[in-house]
Amino acid sequence: MPVERPATLAPAARLNQLFRISRLLAGKVDFGSAIRAVSDEIALIVPHDHLDVCIMGDDGLLHTAYESGIDTVWGRMEAAPVAASPIRPILTGEVDHLLSRDACADPLYDPHNPVHRPVWDHGLRARVNVPLRVHGRIIGALSVSSHEPGRYGPEEVRNLRYVAELLSPYFHALRAAEQARLSAVTEAEARAREEGLRQGALRLTEALEQERQRIGMDLHDQTLADLTRIARGLDRLRAAGGPVDPAALGTLAQGLHEAMAALRQIIEAAKPSVLHLFGLAHALENHLDRAIRDSGLPIRGTLCDRTDGALDALDPAVAVAVLRILQEAVNNAVHHSGATELRIDLTLARGLIVLSVEDDGAGLPQGGRRRGNGIDNMRTRARLIAARFWIGAGAGGRGTRVRLSLARPGPPPEAGTRLRKDAGRRAGA
Repeated sequence: MPVERPATLAPAARLNQLFRISRLLAGKVDFGSAIRAVSDEIALIVPHDHLDVCIMGDDGLLHTAYESGIDTVWGRMEAAPVAASPIRPILTGEVDHLLSRDACADPLYDPHNPVHRPVWDHGLRARVNVPLRVHGRIIGALSVSSHEPGRYGPEEVRNLRYVAELLSPYFHALRAAEQARLSAVTEAEARAREEGLRQGALRLTEALEQERQRIGMDLHDQTLADLTRIARGLDRLRAAGGPVDPAALGTLAQGLHEAMAALRQIIEAAKPSVLHLFGLAHALENHLDRAIRDSGLPIRGTLCDRTDGALDALDPAVAVAVLRILQEAVNNAVHHSGATELRIDLTLARGLIVLSVEDDGAGLPQGGRRRGNGIDNMRTRARLIAARFWIGAGAGGRGTRVRLSLARPGPPPEAGTRLRKDAGRRAGA
């Protein structure tokens, strides 16, 4: 039995209604509010239970839906590929309209496709879809749906085209404004990141300069002083003439060995040779053991590596930065936390390498107080290698956890693996 349609608006009444829609659009600055403002007025021209506007991006590949009347998944979806849309023929210009007497029985709609499901979930049976065009270019589509099968025919298609012609320029302007706003936000965020990175790099440069000065003072106060003492001892032996006193020579030899050992410690602190020889995990374990041993504190330290060798594939500069970040975290835990247990975990998670240092100590200082620039330096180093840095409370809200995550690189080359293994055997020998 054919469905009775409401009386058709006379041309003059329809024109007045289109003018009213145009007035209602004035001042609307987003798609959602614009569609809701005119939905009821459009219903007087083309009756509907659901109305939605689909807007394509400039790339013509993605589209976003805005709706009124019924809240469906279409209005909550992120931008979706045009190829997955049930109205793809409209968006690609293959047809100039789509008219479904009963979408639930139309092969155009697939009940197993999540993008098409609202047709069945909300009983959107009769449907009309027409393109939104600006200067001959399709920017989206206007669609109306009714719960009553067979509700729409050629007249509703014609009337919906009138509405689409009115809405298209306005929606085109809204799309341009939205894209300009998003571009401005993106540019502002990029500038903020650049400025933050610049400030962070400046702080890191200052920290490196402080480290250089520290090394210079260590060399001056320790190594240079030891070498000066040895040189003076040799001058005295030479000035004395005659046979060399074995005891005096032994004292000078012992002093030279001590100076060499002290110099080696300064070099080890400045250049992570263990990292280059044996890899990041071993270097971290070595630093953990040495930090606890030198502190003289009763701290139990453990390291668990479950990265399946992924750390060995890190770029050398990245590996050094990671080592420095975790060294700082270990030093903070050993010297400032009052911890009795300290654990380093190296794991893989969803294509990321995740490294964490956790202690059971007193936790972060309260009230925003921080000691020095250590945390800022860790955060800056992380940003310079495109890693995510996080610091907060440990398990159960106790202690402190530092977590670093970065993209997992590809497998290391075989030659590099053999070189590390050979270096390890030579060092062991």
